[in-house]
Amino acid sequence: MQRKYINLIMATLLILAQLAVVLAMIFVGAKVGSIGLGIYGMVGVFILVFFFGLEPGVIPVDVMLIIVSVITASSALQAAGGLDYMVNVAAKFLKRHPSRITFFAPFVTWLFCFLAGTAHTCYALLPIISEIAYKEKVRPERPLSVATVAASLGITSSPVSAATAAILSQSLLGGAGIGIREIMLITVPSSLIAIFVAAFVQNFVGKPMEEDPEYQRRVREGLMDIDHHEDDPASDCEHEKRSRWAVLAFLFGVLLVVLFGSIPSFRPHFHGEAMSMSYIIEIVMMGIAALILLVGKAEVSVAVKGNVFASGMNAMVAIFGVAWMGSTFFLGNHEAIMGSVKGLFTSYPVLFGIPLFVFSIMLFSQAATVKTLYPVGLALGVPPQVLLALFPAVNGYFFLPNYPTEVAAIGFDRTGTTSVGKYVINHSFQLSGFITTFVSIGVGYLLCCCLLG
Repeated sequence: MQRKYINLIMATLLILAQLAVVLAMIFVGAKVGSIGLGIYGMVGVFILVFFFGLEPGVIPVDVMLIIVSVITASSALQAAGGLDYMVNVAAKFLKRHPSRITFFAPFVTWLFCFLAGTAHTCYALLPIISEIAYKEKVRPERPLSVATVAASLGITSSPVSAATAAILSQSLLGGAGIGIREIMLITVPSSLIAIFVAAFVQNFVGKPMEEDPEYQRRVREGLMDIDHHEDDPASDCEHEKRSRWAVLAFLFGVLLVVLFGSIPSFRPHFHGEAMSMSYIIEIVMMGIAALILLVGKAEVSVAVKGNVFASGMNAMVAIFGVAWMGSTFFLGNHEAIMGSVKGLFTSYPVLFGIPLFVFSIMLFSQAATVKTLYPVGLALGVPPQVLLALFPAVNGYFFLPNYPTEVAAIGFDRTGTTSVGKYVINHSFQLSGFITTFVSIGVGYLLCCCLLG
């Protein structure tokens, strides 16, 4: 009996040592940034395999290839001037409704990320939002905080994002009969409601801009006398025409993905089964990339030099290393993990949102979080419908103010109202982040119960 307890303690210590390796590699990779997360994730795989003797887990090839195809199309769109054109249209809309900037700005950034599948498309909008708010004497923190968080919700609603692709992979919810139609049916309305609630609350947060101490200090020191010149990215009519065609081509690709995902009978059938959505997205978006380059008269060399392509490749490398490391750890300790926490998540499946939120803070990637933890949730008995409702929990990286969109928003606010507090976590995005997370999960859960059973 005593020997049995000793063996149990040793096995537990071994699992904890492996978990420590996983967490350490995530921490170091996140600190290094860029492709560091994927590189150190692969170091973790090396340690787990060669030092602990675990069998390598499943490589997330399907998600990686979808990221390549979507990012290729988005990069072509950027090279053709399509993103600049979309920013110009959005800027004109926001300038026509300056007094409602706190409400309209978040919906615009959400729409941008919903269509493009990446949060990096909202960077160009942040300075516009900040300046419109400043000119209307609206505290810029209010629209910027919600708009930045809303971009993340756009990703978890988008039919062409890497996070949605991870869910659609056959080993996750795609194998449980949840496709693009079901995902959008739940995530789109829950996200929009959550954004509205956050914007309404944020509209009353903080002192009016002209009474803010930091803004008053900057006025006294003459820091607010900086001339601001607005660029017109669509000044060339011919260039604008090509950009418009590029945008239409990209939107056509998004529409095709939604159409094939919503109506399986439209897909090619082989051996009596519809072709998987992974293949559909890869084929459609790579084909659309060629169409964008053609109608937008863009150069391939320009597409691969843009920040969209760089960020997409960073995401692919991160998922390659981190998701493989997570899969290796879980599959190697499957029985022990299942025995210790399965009862908890079977009885209270909504609690699985906690590890999703925490891991997303460390991984800085919705797709990596989904690919790493959703197989664990399914194995632990969490219903697929609950995992779908919990999808917004993977947006937890707002918790620490070091994500690029947050850093950019702080930098673009010349008034200083968008800021990081003394204790770091008391920053401008925290309230909007938690409101959108809780509201979107709550509304999503109700919609899943009503619409999916």
